[in-house]
Amino acid sequence: MNPTVTVRVIAPGGWPVEHAVLTLTDIGGQQIGRTTVDSAGRAAIPEVAPGSYTLIVAAPGHQPVARSAVVGAAGLDLGEIELTSTGELELPQPGVWDVDPVHSSVRIRARHLGLSSVHGRIADFSGSVVVTDPVENSVVEVTLQAGSVDSGNSDRDAHLRSQDFLHTDAFPEMTFRSKGLRPVAGDRWAMDSELTIRGVTRQIVLELTFLGVGPDPWGGVRAAFHAVTELRREDFAIDWNQAVRVGIGVVGGILQVELDIEIVRR
Repeated sequence: MNPTVTVRVIAPGGWPVEHAVLTLTDIGGQQIGRTTVDSAGRAAIPEVAPGSYTLIVAAPGHQPVARSAVVGAAGLDLGEIELTSTGELELPQPGVWDVDPVHSSVRIRARHLGLSSVHGRIADFSGSVVVTDPVENSVVEVTLQAGSVDSGNSDRDAHLRSQDFLHTDAFPEMTFRSKGLRPVAGDRWAMDSELTIRGVTRQIVLELTFLGVGPDPWGGVRAAFHAVTELRREDFAIDWNQAVRVGIGVVGGILQVELDIEIVRR
């Protein structure tokens, strides 16, 4: 088993920083791991091969921090990383920003047999954000390749790509476009949006947390977001289900979607 990188993220005074996101990249900028801290500010990125990496720590209302991380055979404990408050939450500057798919993720969770959860992701996506002044008029557009669905099981993935579910032969792309951004409180926003799956467009709302903006180790400027929403399969004409003897559907009708997105100023 490869070693683990551990760290605790704190604010001045030693208090844990909630909602901190850690991204570990190799020397070529490829994402190796990504995680969030627990309630005590601790986080661990497992299965990291020995080598040299960069750890980026970002949290709402705090200046992001980048640290070099040289991982040995026994792993690496970076101890405590202190984030400094920006004093106020700085928003991205107006302009065009590109979604960085290497440092972003789209994850999906559904109930299986009404008991456990099946986790998956959309591996291939791209998009851009046009940030405006005021920021509420900004526009987000993302295209997701339906055939890149990955649940960790090849037979299940083939079924998800079939006509029963995503029907990727006829509808290879899913599209997302924002329709407005509303402040909720502090770093939290609501993004009214349109999502198109299998040619069916529905209105959805993303519950969005802004994680901050700042320079990256490669000379660029980045901003980060975390967002969640729920989708109903039947709203997008995905109504296949298979009954089992106890009368519980194999695949849940509610999908929980979680996104971690980094954008880079063009």
